[in-house]
Amino acid sequence: MFTHMTARAEVGVAAKPIEGAEIILDGSRKMLDEKWTYWEGPRFASKLPIQWKVVDDPVDKGSVVRTADPAAAGGKFGAADIVTKQTYRDFRLHVEFAIMNKGGNSGVYLQNRYEIQVLDGDRTSHGMAAIINEAATPYELYNGLGKWNAYDITFRAARFENGKRTEQPLVTMYFNGKKVHTNHSITKVWGGPNSGIDGGNEGGKGITDIPGGIKLQDEGHDVRYRNIWIKPLQLDKPDPDFQQ
Repeated sequence: MFTHMTARAEVGVAAKPIEGAEIILDGSRKMLDEKWTYWEGPRFASKLPIQWKVVDDPVDKGSVVRTADPAAAGGKFGAADIVTKQTYRDFRLHVEFAIMNKGGNSGVYLQNRYEIQVLDGDRTSHGMAAIINEAATPYELYNGLGKWNAYDITFRAARFENGKRTEQPLVTMYFNGKKVHTNHSITKVWGGPNSGIDGGNEGGKGITDIPGGIKLQDEGHDVRYRNIWIKPLQLDKPDPDFQQ
């Protein structure tokens, strides 16, 4: 155990796992089935094995995972979202994604609660690389359609005493190698019960003291993922900031 960790590592597209990190999505069918499953929320409408597709990397050599589950057609988030079987509290996370078509929409959920938006064309606080509805998009850093983008995130979970939340969750994030959010607090789970854990609890404000997985959203669009790795942390102090 340690009281504070400053994670110094490469950030951005093609960043390699830091010491102690685990690769949780490498673009293979084997790892997809081994480390991920569906989130069976109130709108869940698919079935195992995971219906997302393993396809060729649109830019580099190798394979990647594509959001392609028919149950999510028409933007039905929550119908076929996938989540890690492992759950986490504090962590350092790296995710790479490529949106293939205009308006493509997905999302990366921290603890299956807090969405970091993946959305082409939206420059609002609901848009690309925003902590959804909490912090504005740094849209100017987006590499564009058909190109790889990277999120590097340090997350500190909410803290509780005697069952009551005493500290809000905090996020520091780099987008394509540039710091865009620093120790930003998150007030609630947005999107209702179909969005993730606690989404339907007191309008999303009823956060509970349980860990959650990393979730990837399927909204029926063609979004590709690769090179996802994570390292659990123990951030005793409310400062998840990290440097390159």
